[in-house]
Amino acid sequence: MNDAAAKLSITDWAKEDRPREKMLLKGVASLSNAELLAIILGSGSSKETAVALSQRILLSVDNDLNRLGKIEISKLIANFKGVGQAKAISIVACMELGKRRGNSGLAQRQQITCSLDIYKYFQPLMCDLPHEEFWILLLDRGNKIIDRVRISQGGVWETVVDSKIIFKEALLRLASGLVLCHNHPSGNLKPSEADDNVTNKIKEGAKCMDITVLDHIIVCEKTYYSYADEGKL
Repeated sequence: MNDAAAKLSITDWAKEDRPREKMLLKGVASLSNAELLAIILGSGSSKETAVALSQRILLSVDNDLNRLGKIEISKLIANFKGVGQAKAISIVACMELGKRRGNSGLAQRQQITCSLDIYKYFQPLMCDLPHEEFWILLLDRGNKIIDRVRISQGGVWETVVDSKIIFKEALLRLASGLVLCHNHPSGNLKPSEADDNVTNKIKEGAKCMDITVLDHIIVCEKTYYSYADEGKL
């Protein structure tokens, strides 16, 4: 976009080129990522339109929406003139809504049949986290999901897992099966010695309560590690 176009208000553009009007005329699928982001922002600054500002924001993350979903509110405000607290909050809120939509299509009583089912369930929830979290899936005898529970939240490298809390949640919901899941923000798929120890401890403790640990999944942004698939359960 040239300097003259950047300084134009969106209201000066042809109707079919304005993001909101373009959506109404041609449908939401016709809009670029920058145009969608411009609608979220609502306005630009005195020196650039909302679309130009959106293009700059997207360029800073190489047009990768996964990376955009990880940007903190404070960094958006600090790095982009024309983005105040309200606009930054709107961006982060919309990215979070997108993640939740990715997970909402999975029915609460979805049946777990393989490690990929588990990864697809947790990936939208955990892929953008800058810290480690440990979750469990509680399953009935047909391996259908009863509930999911976050057990702990930690730092970049680890989170503390209390097996007593896990067993309490499983017993309260009369679960027959148990899936363990945590993320590695570093992107390193290899389980640590602590990961192995927690897995074995929970597996052995669950046996005493007639609960089967079906898998332990380590979630990274675009891939995962499965203890079951690797023969470590």
